[in-house]
Amino acid sequence: MFYTVGEIAKKLGIPASTLRYYDKEGLLPFVERSGSGIRMFKDSALEWLSVIECLKKTGMPIKGIKKFVDWCMEGDATIAQRLELIDRQRDEVLSQLAKLNETLDILNYKHWYYETAKAAGTCGIHNTLPESEIPPKILEIRKKLKSSTEK
Repeated sequence: MFYTVGEIAKKLGIPASTLRYYDKEGLLPFVERSGSGIRMFKDSALEWLSVIECLKKTGMPIKGIKKFVDWCMEGDATIAQRLELIDRQRDEVLSQLAKLNETLDILNYKHWYYETAKAAGTCGIHNTLPESEIPPKILEIRKKLKSSTEK
């Protein structure tokens, strides 16, 4: 079965203009054209496009994605390069996740802080609240925050 640019765009939730741009940049060597020049995508294009979108979300520039696509088209001789590229991007995502988890911890702490302040009617509650009444994860985050401000 073949799909048009519009159909694929709808399936993936990305603008059709993005697909046209990818094609213009050489990221879609697997796309066929009809007799009238209309781009035609096979089912297998969905996986390709999902990988391209994934690499884009990691922050990889189009030039890097193009290199990956080229290596894929070259075949088995480039498996090692592709693996190295994927590992680099995975490491980048893990680093981003760690930073986001730190951010989430702070937001969770502040949520707890204001939730307890609201219930008590004052932020002053935190000056007298015994550590034994603070949830362990919140206490851990609180200590991290206090130690980072003391540096």
